[in-house]
Amino acid sequence: MTFMQKTLGSVAALALGAGAAMADPALIYDLGGKFDKSFNEAAFNGAERWAAETGGSFRDIELQSEAQREQALRRFAEAGFNPVVTTGFSMSTPIANVAADYPDTKFVTIDGFVDPGEHPNVLSILFKEHEGSYLVGMMAAMASDSGTVGFVGGMDIPLIRKFACGYAQGVMAVNADATVIANMTGTTPAAWNDPTKGGELAKAQISQGADVIYAAAGGTGLGVLQTAADEGIKSIGVDSNQNYLHPGSVLTSMLKRVDVAVFDAMTAGGDLETGVQVLGLAEEGVGYALDENNAELVSSDMQAAVDAARAQIIAGELMVHDYTSDDSCPALNF
Repeated sequence: MTFMQKTLGSVAALALGAGAAMADPALIYDLGGKFDKSFNEAAFNGAERWAAETGGSFRDIELQSEAQREQALRRFAEAGFNPVVTTGFSMSTPIANVAADYPDTKFVTIDGFVDPGEHPNVLSILFKEHEGSYLVGMMAAMASDSGTVGFVGGMDIPLIRKFACGYAQGVMAVNADATVIANMTGTTPAAWNDPTKGGELAKAQISQGADVIYAAAGGTGLGVLQTAADEGIKSIGVDSNQNYLHPGSVLTSMLKRVDVAVFDAMTAGGDLETGVQVLGLAEEGVGYALDENNAELVSSDMQAAVDAARAQIIAGELMVHDYTSDDSCPALNF
């Protein structure tokens, strides 16, 4: 029995012993770890906020392998946790396999999708990452001196191409002659937690002239941000506000409000409304970060242009192409 299996077993036993009737929520992080300073950590922050504001408690677990996804779901459901909130698209199939066995448990997949017709006790929360990425793409183009900007993605999946495509469209809207260099870290879940590879990809892009690089790669992105700071160029963070990691170097961060999604799900508890939610600029599900760490990097003209585009997107006057709608991105030719 592995350490994680023991941990999962003890979680279930402890929960049952404490009384499952309390129906505390549970949170399962995607591979890459709770403290990735990005996607998973945003989920953790939302849960921590919920606990602080309500006085409630939650259980969470960091998975070490793909095989533990379904096991963790079953352990928490059997222990009476409700809702069971998960992060990452890879939880879609495990939840679909498990949900019907626990009809009284509400499951939440953030970034995943489970057919609500087949599994009425599941909430799928999706984001319009292309909209937020468009805005930071505009900022990248306005901040670039070379006319060449970069993008480093994590695992090469349609979701990350959605980030890249939105970003490229924002860049091109500001500078139609700009060059966007896009690289993915890998094709397995290991691509989310390889800061060394992230740094190497950033260096390669810098050697090709990139002076702003957007990282959408979980823990791997930390290597991109570090290399950008070391090499004297600007970077763009993702999911959480990462401006503080390298003040004066991180141009902005594309915020994806995973924290709010987790907070809202835990607040709803057993009364959670299931189905599908899609959160974009209009719902304040995505956006860009402006604080004391990047205030000097974002000019008033830059902010005005981005806020104007944001208003146009919300009003339906500006359409940002979603890569996942047709698996294409004319702005990047992939």
